[in-house]
Amino acid sequence: MNNRRTFLKRISLGAVGLTMFNHKLLAHEDLIKITILHTNDMHSRIEPFSSGKFKGYGGMAQRSSIIEEIRKKEKNVLLFDAGDIFQGTPYFNYYGGEIEFKLMSKMKYDAATLGNHDFDNGLDGLKKQLKHTSFPFLTSNYDFKKTILSNKFKSYTVFEKQGVKIGVFGLGIKLDGLVPKELYKETKYIDPIQVANKVSNKLKNKLNCDLVVCLSHLGLEYQSNKVSDIIVAKKTKNIDLIIGGHTHTFLEKPIIVTNQENKKVIINQVGWGGINIGKIDFIFKQNKTDFDVKKSSIFVKKNKN
Repeated sequence: MNNRRTFLKRISLGAVGLTMFNHKLLAHEDLIKITILHTNDMHSRIEPFSSGKFKGYGGMAQRSSIIEEIRKKEKNVLLFDAGDIFQGTPYFNYYGGEIEFKLMSKMKYDAATLGNHDFDNGLDGLKKQLKHTSFPFLTSNYDFKKTILSNKFKSYTVFEKQGVKIGVFGLGIKLDGLVPKELYKETKYIDPIQVANKVSNKLKNKLNCDLVVCLSHLGLEYQSNKVSDIIVAKKTKNIDLIIGGHTHTFLEKPIIVTNQENKKVIINQVGWGGINIGKIDFIFKQNKTDFDVKKSSIFVKKNKN
């Protein structure tokens, strides 16, 4: 048995780095906290909303400041995005995604997955902007072998923080019906559940990851049988956390779903436009294989102009 850790607590917060942990508990040397920050469906929202319901929310500069504040407080931080980085403001229309990728790189995103709107300038437009990224795009169920994006993306990656191994992979939504064929061309869509089981098994049982994270742009849930984050969670075995996108869902707290082995899977999504930043803290204890959920909550803060 490999040296995995017990997952003791989980907190999901919004735009600020509040902490609800017992700091005396964390003082023990065998307890390690991993902080995961996440966004989804940013839609080229470079500046805060200037009017309407979300006036004063969002903005890349404000998000960057919040992320830096959290990094100063926390030792082991990972920052992820669940797709649809492109499309939604004139910044994308004029610069084609260059600013979005440059600013995300400056914020030191660790990984992202692709959303359907990230194909809005076609494969050529996406390829042109990839040079501005310092982080990998993870996509396990898109096959780009017959396109100009062959070998441009990873299926998964593994991070190690203080001895804890975190495996991360990405799932994309079916492009047919959402994106014109001429934009994604010969990109092949592969069944997300089949892929998720295969990749998560490799990460958990072959690469000995203590935590397996899926960056998903499938959508939280549908009234039909369309594949969603909830369906993926229920029909897989080795995923611990699904960071979702596409449906622009503002969750008040993470959803907990039981997988095929009757283990808990956490699903979270934080709306759209950079209005919220998800924050999930995992505390691991060494030499254990099980985990338990103690707490989960969400705190939403209106960013200031």
